[in-house]
Amino acid sequence: MVGGVLGRCGALALAAGCATGCATARNYDDPAAPIYRGGSATLKAPGATLRVVTFNLKWGRAVDQTAELLKHAGPLRDADLIVLQEMDRSGTERLAEALGYEYFYVPSALHPVPQQDFGVALLSPWRLEDGRKLLLPHHNVFRKLRRSAAVATLRSPLGPVRVYGIHFESPAAALSHVRRDQARAVLADAEGWSGLALVAGDFNGRGGPRELAKAGFEWPTESIGSTAGPFAFDHIVARGLCAAGPATAGAAAKTSASDHRPVWALLAPCIDTTTAATARADTAVRSAITPGAATAAPPLPAQARPGSHPAFRSAS
Repeated sequence: MVGGVLGRCGALALAAGCATGCATARNYDDPAAPIYRGGSATLKAPGATLRVVTFNLKWGRAVDQTAELLKHAGPLRDADLIVLQEMDRSGTERLAEALGYEYFYVPSALHPVPQQDFGVALLSPWRLEDGRKLLLPHHNVFRKLRRSAAVATLRSPLGPVRVYGIHFESPAAALSHVRRDQARAVLADAEGWSGLALVAGDFNGRGGPRELAKAGFEWPTESIGSTAGPFAFDHIVARGLCAAGPATAGAAAKTSASDHRPVWALLAPCIDTTTAATARADTAVRSAITPGAATAAPPLPAQARPGSHPAFRSAS
């Protein structure tokens, strides 16, 4: 209900401000272009987890400050994947170079306010392959801007991960059903991928991640609190990847680089508890049948396997 009230109030306020006419965006409706890739994958030391950061960098302007923020000791440092919103090509290239990362960038449109391209960027020390643009449904009521998601396959140490970098429509220019429709478009696209999947970015509300969670995605950032003023707009959701432990997701401290706070999560393959319980039961049976057999239960498996975890089954 809060999202609906926010959308109606925001729309009325913007409508009043646009009474004399709002400049409209020039959309890039071609699904094949423009898209940009560059930088170089540094292939850092592999680990058993995946550190993900999402940050709406207001108009993509405070690039140098953001580079220092992402290199500073803390939960944002050494991310395996960074998803950035409100970026242009130049800012994306500069930030990727400063971090030594590969990038894939998809502009949605030429935005009339900053008078520059406006889109989503993926940055990683690992290879980003099969990059493409996913056009999302609906247009901004006033700016006529149509959003696109950046989609790529991240060649991570945990295996290939299908990644969606998103920036859903603003509550000031659309009711909540618009963001739900945009989440459903991502879900429909992800149905063609049976492996690990991740969606991160500025959802502009909780309806989008809630829609993905209903479809079997984990939502590690559900309880992190506000990320943009009093609102919880920025999130990370995943299929087959879960929070790596307690206190492994959060919003970083406020920064003058943006009106949003960076959000992070440390993820690991979800534990297949059904398979683990079966393995322990089998060991117990063998020990009872064969005197002297090892009685120790096998360790809990550290990784879920595609095809066994409920999230994979729901997407197949």
